[in-house]
Amino acid sequence: MILYFSGTGNSRYAASIIARETGDELVCMNDLMRERIGDPYNARYSFSSEAPFVFVCPTYCYRVPRVVEQFLRRSRFEGSRQAYFYLTCGDSTGAAAQEAERLCQELELTFMGLGSVKMPENYIAMFEAPSYDDALGILRAATSQIESAGRMIRFGKPLTDTNTGSAFITRLNGAFYKLFVSDKKYKVKDTCIGCGQCQRVCPLANIQMVDGRPHWNGNCTQCMACIGICPQDAIEYGRGTHGKRRYYLFADGRQRD
Repeated sequence: MILYFSGTGNSRYAASIIARETGDELVCMNDLMRERIGDPYNARYSFSSEAPFVFVCPTYCYRVPRVVEQFLRRSRFEGSRQAYFYLTCGDSTGAAAQEAERLCQELELTFMGLGSVKMPENYIAMFEAPSYDDALGILRAATSQIESAGRMIRFGKPLTDTNTGSAFITRLNGAFYKLFVSDKKYKVKDTCIGCGQCQRVCPLANIQMVDGRPHWNGNCTQCMACIGICPQDAIEYGRGTHGKRRYYLFADGRQRD
């Protein structure tokens, strides 16, 4: 079973390729997170698979995102006791593999390794997204790497992270969440058309349309989905996103223009 979390589509893309290579079921954590927030008593918490579990997600400041860790800790896994992690990143995963292994120990799962692949940068609150053509080149290079990882998983071989960094930088994760992960700086420009796409893609059901404009309710993980998908580029995060290209990868592998 492939369970994925994705903000702007990079990890969804990777998960779909792995699922194609392994023939395993593809499950979207985003949808289940929204279900748990909306109806915690009837939401799905148990997962059963005879094949290894594969957790696919982005790298948040050199670690698995906290929302993913929380989701996994609140879930039950039955059948196979083997677990793989596969992370998308813009640069490095730091020592994410060590943290993922510790998480597997908590979940009483056998850690089968962490693999990663560099994908187009999407965290435009801090960095620049690549141009359309540059992103296309990155995606083409990444595809073969993801396919290779999928075959390794299919044959039960361990994964090794090729994009590791210093274990020290992983310690920055706490400061990152404290200083930067917030929705207080989101603003909506007059170009907003009230389409509600930002509300629909928010994995934490944190956006509510009020009088035809999005309102953030204080539970944000900075996945950049709302900014990336807005067809009018009407959402800004402080001054950090001004004038920057938005990046969003749809489920069919097509970038937004």
